[in-house]
Amino acid sequence: MENYYSFLIKKLQSQDQSFSKGKIRKVNGHIHSPFSFSAFTNIQQPFSMAVEEDISVLGINDFYTTDGYPVFAELAREMKVFPLFNIEFMGLQMEEQKAGIRVNDPQNPGRTYISGKGLAFPVSFREQASAKMDLLMKESNRQTYKMVEMLNLHLERKSVGISFTAEELHRTFARNLFRERHIATAVRNAVFEKYSDAETRKAILEKILGSTVPENTLNDHSSLENEIRNKLLKAGGPAYVPEDEDAFLSLEQVLQLIIDGGGIPCYPVLLDDAKGNLTDFEADYSAMAQKLKDKGIFMIELIPGRNDFHILKEFVKFFDQKGFVITFGTEHNTPKLDPLTVSCRGGVQLDEFLMEINYRGACIIAAHQFLVSIAKEGFPTQRFPETNRLNELANLGGKIIENFIHS
Repeated sequence: MENYYSFLIKKLQSQDQSFSKGKIRKVNGHIHSPFSFSAFTNIQQPFSMAVEEDISVLGINDFYTTDGYPVFAELAREMKVFPLFNIEFMGLQMEEQKAGIRVNDPQNPGRTYISGKGLAFPVSFREQASAKMDLLMKESNRQTYKMVEMLNLHLERKSVGISFTAEELHRTFARNLFRERHIATAVRNAVFEKYSDAETRKAILEKILGSTVPENTLNDHSSLENEIRNKLLKAGGPAYVPEDEDAFLSLEQVLQLIIDGGGIPCYPVLLDDAKGNLTDFEADYSAMAQKLKDKGIFMIELIPGRNDFHILKEFVKFFDQKGFVITFGTEHNTPKLDPLTVSCRGGVQLDEFLMEINYRGACIIAAHQFLVSIAKEGFPTQRFPETNRLNELANLGGKIIENFIHS
């Protein structure tokens, strides 16, 4: 297969080394696609939105899978939006679990979400790494199939005349990865298709969920699916199936998988919730920074839509001064289709400092992807990066992005 960046190589070689980075471009470095679960009906949709919102860099960041990369790459060329090839995993830190330390899963001590940024494209994992990823997918799907079984028993007890087969739901609503959110969508669809009037729909849903469904929730598909998921499929719900923790990878195994795929380990930060609370791991910024360094994680990302603008900015300033590379995204991993433009909680826009931090992070990842594709070292995943090296990568990445979007 031809190098994805081959059309850029000659251009880059002919350009002056003292390249001016130009304008700070809008970036969304973390979206989920229909290859896991997302708000998008197809993978074309986020690119159309990106063009409309003047976003120049877009990062696919699916859970456990890189299946979306080829079509994502093709659409990126067509729409002239630079693609970042990312992935997301969940690992388990046993010591933190035993100590009751919440990392970036606020409900489950020890569980740790980790992104891989800037994987090679076309992606190529060693056989052992591919086998681990296949096992993760199978275990995730096994759990979801079992949820459908439990859901059918619940629906039978409620006598609502609705039942499902896991295989059909998987085929209809998902790709390879079948998630609990797909089940929630299926439940809503089934009720709405079987019962046409709002009053009956409301009564049936309340019977299924065992709680009142407000009128405004009934008319909001995203809110209703979240309610179905929370009441039926989460802990305490009649169709809840716990994950098999024996099947979890350790944090170290996850980091190695990412590096094996040519990527950069990246810690997704939760930061403050709506009440201003932080997890145990994230409450002390200095300790957090040191622990991430000790683990070999030198890049972090945030989903600013969760966070207060002022808390986010102070946090980003702190980690930027510590030498970490930082990126932002929106996830879009719920049914609600929000704009792609990254903003803070309540729609507060990023300021120039945060925009520049986000673009610099994207430029560094872009340079890493390009260099790995020509068998050169990109981001130094085995040692904390020196400022000069990050500046070189940011400069190269700016050239790559500018040439890509103007090709």
